[in-house]
Amino acid sequence: MTAIQTLDALSSFLGQRLSRSKSDLDLHGRSESYFPLMPPDAVAYPETTQEVQRIVEICARDAVPVIGWGTGTSLEGHAQAPQGGISVDFSRMNRVLSIRPGDMDVTVQPGVTREQLNTELRATGLMFPVDPGANASLGGMAATRASGTTAVRYGTMRDNVLGLEVVLADGRVIRTGSRARKSSAGFDLTGLIVGSEGTLGLMTELTLRLHGIPEATSAGVCAFGSVEDAVNAVIDTVQMGLQVARIELVDAATARVFNGYADTSFPEAPHLMLEFHGSPASVAEDAERFGEIAADHGATGFDWSALEEDRRALWTMRHNAHYAVLAQHPGHRALVTDICVPVSRLAEAIVATRADIDETGLAGPILGHVGDGNFHAILLIDPDSPSDQDTAMALSHRMVERALDLGGTATGEHGIGMGKLGYMAREHGAGWEVMGDIKRALDPLNIMNPGKLVRQA
Repeated sequence: MTAIQTLDALSSFLGQRLSRSKSDLDLHGRSESYFPLMPPDAVAYPETTQEVQRIVEICARDAVPVIGWGTGTSLEGHAQAPQGGISVDFSRMNRVLSIRPGDMDVTVQPGVTREQLNTELRATGLMFPVDPGANASLGGMAATRASGTTAVRYGTMRDNVLGLEVVLADGRVIRTGSRARKSSAGFDLTGLIVGSEGTLGLMTELTLRLHGIPEATSAGVCAFGSVEDAVNAVIDTVQMGLQVARIELVDAATARVFNGYADTSFPEAPHLMLEFHGSPASVAEDAERFGEIAADHGATGFDWSALEEDRRALWTMRHNAHYAVLAQHPGHRALVTDICVPVSRLAEAIVATRADIDETGLAGPILGHVGDGNFHAILLIDPDSPSDQDTAMALSHRMVERALDLGGTATGEHGIGMGKLGYMAREHGAGWEVMGDIKRALDPLNIMNPGKLVRQA
């Protein structure tokens, strides 16, 4: 339990921006996934870097846990408080600080969401492309090294964060990286913090790479006779160098969910959903070439459009897949898990996972960012059935073990949090011990988001 003197010290400068209401604590103790409620002892709402620094200094003095909070969309319990402590909610640090069109970069506070940023960028002809689906905060996206549907062309947060301002566990404020497009000056501290899940410090500013809004965009969807056919079409598309911006696979179970949720009429078969960016001529040429590739792999039912409303409807449906699946199973919760494998082993991994899920009798649609070998399973659990959760956890375990056997990773974009700690030693070997050494060096009291990502001291 957080010490009374800690709460008194925080209240002295935060006032009403330190909340202990049950509704606030419950909100900051929940997860989008299957984890039980784990609330903090209080929620702080800072507005400046200096306030974040004071919060961390006070918590360090009393060895109180500090957990960063963006929008709460993470899926492995990253922002929950298993040891209590102070949840630092960045929703009031939500300003776009500086847009520099000539350098194609922007500096933002961590509470800015990706949709908010792109709204403010519209007049510049630039965009921030990383799109995990949820309207997540940019600080949270950097903390988990998020990616999403556009990563196949524009990369992940790792590729799009140029520099950071970070409050460390002892209250020091550091700046990492620069606005230069390359550097050979010392350790890559930006790369260290991005993906560290709040275990090394709290980000208070981010400088991000921007990209030009494409002159033309075309999107489409087509069905395949099998997952193998769809994935082989993806491999050929990538190898031929087509400028695909998104290339998503949904399996037959997901297509069935879309039909019920969005009133579509997809065949109950694997589908690819694609988008091309470029000039009008290049987009048309790439779409035509993909059509030829897909036909070679037995695709049917091509449906292409360059209309904004058609593309928006397609990707809204894809991004709402999680909620569509839940809507089809009232009263259930979802264990949403992801893995990533070399693209050449992707069909093998998906087919084995689909057979594994079908054998259990659980509902478990599969979909994913197949251009980079990443896919997700949404495993539905009756919260009143302990056996359901045990079965889903066993399925997730087999998925991860299979991914590691195939030369892949336990998670392509969801992160480790609490849910996948058990796989870090196998995936990283002695490297996980080095991560622990770094954690202990920067956070010897283990106050920064304890219980996540690294082995605890």
